[in-house]
Amino acid sequence: MDGLFLDFNGLLVDDEHLHLQGFNAVLAPRQIHVSEALYAERYLGFDDRGAFEHILRDHGHAPTPPEVDALIAAKAEVYASRARSELRVFPGAAELVRAAAGEGPVAVVSGALRAEVTLGLERLGVRALVGCVVAAEDVARSKPDPEGYRAALAWLRCISPGSEASRVVALEDSGAGLVAAQAAGLVAVGVAHTYPPEALEASGARRVFPSLVGLRVEDLAALVASGGQRGVDCC
Repeated sequence: MDGLFLDFNGLLVDDEHLHLQGFNAVLAPRQIHVSEALYAERYLGFDDRGAFEHILRDHGHAPTPPEVDALIAAKAEVYASRARSELRVFPGAAELVRAAAGEGPVAVVSGALRAEVTLGLERLGVRALVGCVVAAEDVARSKPDPEGYRAALAWLRCISPGSEASRVVALEDSGAGLVAAQAAGLVAVGVAHTYPPEALEASGARRVFPSLVGLRVEDLAALVASGGQRGVDCC
């Protein structure tokens, strides 16, 4: 395995409830409320810009870039104020990052803002172990577009020339993330924190694990060696 690329929200940190609260808080003056089910079904895979644009259009608004910029900034304030006391991390996340960093390069590729990713990695105690963070500010197009993963690959090839996309594992909890990872040529692996295993497998996951608990770097490296073998491991 030449490297490990990690999603952030829903994979390392359990904060989707904070994002939904932020969206609803800043959209309330427009009489817009997004249910938890609709958020998971339609908007969860987007970064803030994409989510706001789709939510507003779905409610009959024609968003302008300045309007979306203002909403993103307002939501960031709501998230930061609540994350200080309410941010949760997934069991096994810190252990996996530490183990992976001991074997090779680790990057985070996320639709979250950089400040949010930094806060989460610091809460996990692994910020210094993550060599690259590709955040929402670093790309023009969010997942399922592969731009973020391609940026992480460019970083990897700078520090480790000869690295191959087909030897890099991407861990994702959503279909949009899995599609992005595959489009970048990575070994896309699902973790069923947010969606059921069958949904992740349908999105092309090479393998699906139930959680990060007990997930070993050796398990991921074996998927690189196994080529096209697919399956679900939910035991």
